Parts: sequence; C-alpha cells; structure tokens
Amino acid sequence: MFGRLLLLFVFLPMIELYLLIMLGARIGPMPTIGLIVLTGIIGASLARQQGISTLAKIQSELKEGRAPTKELIEGAMILVGGLVLLTPGILTDLFGFAMMIPSIRRSLANQFSLRVPKGFSATSNPFQGTTKKEGQKDDGVIDV
Repeated sequence: MFGRLLLLFVFLPMIELYLLIMLGARIGPMPTIGLIVLTGIIGASLARQQGISTLAKIQSELKEGRAPTKELIEGAMILVGGLVLLTPGILTDLFGFAMMIPSIRRSLANQFSLRVPKGFSATSNPFQGTTKKEGQKDDGVIDV
C-alpha cells in the first residue's frame, strides 16, 4: 500500500513534470500552457456530459426497481476522470480521457465489480434495539 501511495504522490508528479518540460522544450512554453488549459476545458465538458448521461441511466434503473451498481461505479469513474483531467499533466490526461470513453469505462467497471464481493449482510443492526420476545407485553418503557 505504501509503495502505491509513493508511486502516486511522488513518482507520478515527477514523471508528469518531466514530460511537461520536454513538451515545453519542443513546442514552447505558451503552447504547452494553452494545451493544459484546453485539456482542462475539454475534460470538464466531457465529464459533465458523461455524468449527466450516467445520472439518467441511474434514474432509469431505479425507476425499474433495479440497483444501479455498475452505473454508480461508472459515475465514480467519471468523477475521478474529470478531476484528473483538471490536473496538469500528460499521463493524467490520458487516464482522464480514457475514463470518458464509455466502452473503456464499462470494461473497467465490470472488472471492478468482479473483484468486489457480491453482497454485504449484517448479522444485527445495533440501531434497532432489542426485539420483543413472544408473549412479552409492551409496557411503553424505553431502556437507555
């Protein structure tokens, strides 16, 4: 776990910075900044469009009485993709744009849902309190 966090917060920004410096050396600093701003704008609009589409799918699943699990996973992926697209970088932009492509997102959501347990069940609910046993009368007293 520590290795993944180290990779995410130390090495990925270093690689992104290196790639942006190399890109700036090739095309110039102003076009590089323009490209960063452009991917942010395009990414935000794509995330909005895909998010609205996924929200409509979630609502239709709920109306039909089905749990919208895959749609919720896809919605989370769109959120992460949109946030990543707002950060400057080349690798993060590639990842963010991949999250905006429905077929890639659906494939990753299917893989994610296979790795997550199918159902969760609670043995008891601590907020329900004790249940009344058969033959026991309700005296209206609440034990605290």
